[in-house]
Amino acid sequence: MNELQKKVSEIGCVPVIKLSNPQRDAANLSDALCAGGVPVAEVTFRAAGAADAIRIMSERHPEMIVGAGTVLTTEQVDETIAAGGKFIVTPGLDIEIVKYCQQKGITCFPGCTTPTDYHAAYKLGLEVLKFFPAEQSGGLAKIKAMSAPFPMFKVMPTGGVNLKNLAEYVSSPVIAACGGSYMCPDKLINEGKWDEITELCRQSVAIVKEARA
Repeated sequence: MNELQKKVSEIGCVPVIKLSNPQRDAANLSDALCAGGVPVAEVTFRAAGAADAIRIMSERHPEMIVGAGTVLTTEQVDETIAAGGKFIVTPGLDIEIVKYCQQKGITCFPGCTTPTDYHAAYKLGLEVLKFFPAEQSGGLAKIKAMSAPFPMFKVMPTGGVNLKNLAEYVSSPVIAACGGSYMCPDKLINEGKWDEITELCRQSVAIVKEARA
């Protein structure tokens, strides 16, 4: 793993964020995440203004590892880089985007859930893969089964991960980190309940530490 991947793995959990009003919420949210011991964020392009959110969060907390999720085009890769983003997450394995990220020198976590995906990722020289949607695609049992023929990969499952099953995932040595929107639900963001988001992050960090002890 490269240095960024190692840092993400050390944190163990990655908030997946959709911000409809980044000018209002991005700075406060970055404060809440860092206060909770989770200085990393995947800001998805599912909402307009993702690049603005990445820029605001990165400028407010330079120590944060802020990247983009739901990246579907190379143009969005460029937007992310221009905003100061450090990594790219794609829902599926898009070879064009992966190669473009490699050319641009930005880490890419592509979504992979099948042997065909894994094999293509191997040929691309990747080391850490997103596994999405995790629970709906077979969960940890499938991830472990896939690691038998592909032991070179670490995996970042996202989709259906929450406080109840986080420990089960991160206790497995094949898991680099877990992504989840449960730390930053829309309701808490829209209501400005930053302390509750901080608490969810703290709980997540505690679960990761205990599971890996």
